[in-house]
Amino acid sequence: MLVIQIVTGIFLTMNYKPDAAQAFASVEYIMREVPWGWWIRYMHSTGASFFFICVYLHMFRAMLYGSYRNPRELLWIFGMLIFLCLMAEAFFGYLLPWARCLLGRAGDREPLRCDSSDRTGPRDLDSRRFRGVRRDAQPFFAYHVIAVPLALLALVVAHLLALHEVGSSNPDGVEIKNVKDPRPESRSTAFRFIPITP
Repeated sequence: MLVIQIVTGIFLTMNYKPDAAQAFASVEYIMREVPWGWWIRYMHSTGASFFFICVYLHMFRAMLYGSYRNPRELLWIFGMLIFLCLMAEAFFGYLLPWARCLLGRAGDREPLRCDSSDRTGPRDLDSRRFRGVRRDAQPFFAYHVIAVPLALLALVVAHLLALHEVGSSNPDGVEIKNVKDPRPESRSTAFRFIPITP
C-alpha cells in the first residue's frame, strides 16, 4: 500500500502546481486532461483511506495484545507518533487542491459546497481568516511531500528498532524470547525459510 501511495504521488507531483492561482486548475488538469490522471488521483486518495484502515487494524491488534504495557511502552509511543504524523500527512494532502471549500473546512469547519465553481483560491475568502498566513499551497506541498514523510521515515525506523529490542507481543502473553523450541528440527525444512507475517 505504501508503494502505491509513493508511485501515485510521484505521478501526481509531475503535473501539480503548488501556487494559489494554479493549484486547483492543476488538479482539474490532472483529472480531465492527463491520461488516466483521474484514476491515479483516486488511487492516491482512496489508497490513503485504505492505509488508515490498516493502521487502525494494527492499532487495534496492539491494544488487544497489550503492546502498550511494559516493556513495550516506547514501541507504543513511537506508534502513536507515527499515527499523528500520518494524520498530518493526510491533512496537508487534503489541502493541496487549494479549493475554497477545502480551505473553509480547514479554517473553521463551516459547511461549504465543493464543486467546479470553487476554482478560486483563498482570494475570495474573508481576509481576516488568513491574516499573517501565507496564501499559497507551497508550505502544505512541502510538508506533504518532504517534511512529514522524512519524519515518518525516522519514526518508522525508531519503531522497528524498538520492536527489535523488545520483540512482538502475542495474545497468550508469552514472551517469545524466553521460550525456546526444544526440537527446532521438528519443523519441516520446506517451511523453515518462508517468512509468515500476521
